[in-house]
Parts: sequence; structure tokens; C-alpha cells
Amino acid sequence: MKGLFWVLALAGLAVAAALGARLNDGYLLLVVPPWRVEVSLNLFIIALLGLFLAFYAALRILAATFGLPQRVRDYRARRQRDQAGLVFQDAVRLLFEGRFGQAMKKAAEAHGNGTAPGLSALIAARAAQRMREPEKQQYWLEHAKTDDPRTEAATLMLEAEMANEERRFADALAALGRLQGKQGRHIAALRLELRARQGSGDWEGVLKLVRQLAKRDALPAEVVREIRTQAHLSGIARRRSDRGQLAAYLRDIPEEERGRRVVLAAARALAAIEADADTQKLIETALEQGDGDNWQPELAAIYGRLTGGDQTARIARAEAWLRQHPDDGVLLMALGRMCQRQRLWGKAQSYLEASLSVAPSQEGHLALARLLDQLDKPDDANKHYRASAQLNAS
Repeated sequence: MKGLFWVLALAGLAVAAALGARLNDGYLLLVVPPWRVEVSLNLFIIALLGLFLAFYAALRILAATFGLPQRVRDYRARRQRDQAGLVFQDAVRLLFEGRFGQAMKKAAEAHGNGTAPGLSALIAARAAQRMREPEKQQYWLEHAKTDDPRTEAATLMLEAEMANEERRFADALAALGRLQGKQGRHIAALRLELRARQGSGDWEGVLKLVRQLAKRDALPAEVVREIRTQAHLSGIARRRSDRGQLAAYLRDIPEEERGRRVVLAAARALAAIEADADTQKLIETALEQGDGDNWQPELAAIYGRLTGGDQTARIARAEAWLRQHPDDGVLLMALGRMCQRQRLWGKAQSYLEASLSVAPSQEGHLALARLLDQLDKPDDANKHYRASAQLNAS
């Protein structure tokens, strides 16, 4: 398109010059004593224009001649850059293909050529880590830190990621701490820190991080629930020997984080230190929430073993649960234990026998055998002792 424009422009200029020459019959008189030359003005203009064009062409030829070495150097430099770029691309491709030895070799070549030295060093460090060559890994990490200041954050992220993979969680947290001082913590960095704190057992830190990530919708809901559960199970386990600390920790657990496993672990921990009132309140609250969806037979079993407090009130409450869950063998056994503790022999025997009819168990036969011993029924008791032993052996 540009060439066509110039052709049309020159054609127009030629037409204009022809028309001008026909209309212009002037002449130019040149006097250089003793000579006198008379020249057509049109011819003089054409000659002057031709001389200018020849002079311009000569200058261009001279410039091209003297500039040729520089153009050759530029061409060679451009070719080297293109080749170096291809080497860098090969390093990236080989890394993702899993050919780590070749990737490290190409990355080292790209680094030597000066192509993105920081990124080339990071690729080499990752390849060395995949090949389990820690000395080379550290060597290239050091290069990445010093060769290009722009890759400092990327270097710290990779350092933390590799430390997590190698279960060097303290090193990962140290790298992330330095990253936070440089540019704060974004979601990817928070995920790395979460993994490091899980690995190091810092469950309080895990809870803070997972709550932050949940607010940003940075983790699937089921992952958030599982991590919260693990954190609370660990928190309960660490405090199970101290009643005050355990009670304070349980009070601070938000309602939405009181999952089934957390409540069960809390009930077991409270029952183990004989905090019967707290255990009773926890179990009753947990089992009576919702429309029966929160029912947990394991909690009913713990409820039946509580010895302190008002047993009669607990029996009444458990019998109300039984109306909603009439075929729950664990609840029936819990009622049998509570009635036996209150010397309600008939009800105790009835509940224990009903439990065995629903779900025969070694524990149920043993409880009924002991009850029958108390009722002075040795033959019946022995029958259930034998049944208990057989289930235990199997």
C-alpha cells in the first residue's frame, strides 16, 4: 500500500512537471567571463533535481557502507538473543516434561548467556531439587537471589515451596517471613504458610490462617472444615489434662466450627477428667440441635457412663431421645447402665436385653451378665459371660 502511494505521488509529480514545462518558456543566463551560457529554466531545474538525487544516493551508499559492520554486529547479537531465548524456552519445557537433568543443563546455559538470569537460576534450582541434589539446588537459589532483584519474591516463594515438600517447615516459615517483609502475604503465600504450620504442629496459627483463607474463598469448604477439625482435635488433645484450659478452649470454639468429631473429642476429654456437668451439658446441646441430624450414638454412650449429677433427670432425657431413636442399640445400653446405677433392676434388664436384640456386642453381654449376677441369676449371667467371651475371641 505504501509503495502504491509513492508510485502515484511520483506519477502526479511527473504530470505536474510536464504541464509546468509546457507553460514555462523561461531561460537561465549564466555568465562566467569570458563565457556566457544560456540554459532552459526547465532543464536547469531538472538537472538541479537530478544532482540532488545523485548526492543523496551517494550519501546513503556511504552511510550503508560505513554502517555495515554495526548492522552485522546487531544481526549477530539479535541472532544470539533469539538462540538464547530458545534455550530458555527449552529449559522451561523440559522442566514441565519432567526431564529435570536436561532442564537444569539448559537453564544453566541460558543463565550463562544472560537470558533472564534470575528466572533461569530458579528453573535450575527447581530441577536440582527434583533430582535430589541439594548442593546444586542451594547454589542456584543463591544465584537467583543475587542475579536479578526482580525475582526476589519468586525466589522466596520457591524456597518456601521446596522446603515444605522436604518437610523443612521451619525453613519454609523463615522464607515466608522474609517475603512478608518485602511485599506482604498474598493467597498463594498464605497457602504455603498454612502447609508449613500444619507440618510444624502450630495449630493455633493454622486456625488463624484457614479463617483468613475461608474469608477470601481461597479453599474449598470441605477442606476448610477438615483443617478446622484437625486443629481443634489437636487443641483438645493438648489440653485434656487441664480442666480449666480445656473448658476455656471449648468455650472459644465458634459454633460453626463445632463439627461432630470436635464435639465427640471434647465430650471424651471432659468425661476423662470427670467433668460430668460440663460433659452432660455439651452432649445434651449437641444431640438436641436440629431435627435429629446431629444424632451421635457415641455421645449417647458417654452420656450413659456419667456418674455425677442427677441420674434420674438424665434417664428421663435419654428416654425422650429413645422415642426419636427407638432402634439405637447404643442408647438402649446407655439407659440400661443408668437404670442399673439407680437400682432400677427391671428397667435396666429390659433396656440391656433390647440393646442386645438390636445390636449384639461383647460389651452389652458383659453388662447384662453383671446385672444378672447382682440379681442372683447365675445361670443366666454365665450364659451372657460366655457370649461376651465368644464375641471377644472372634
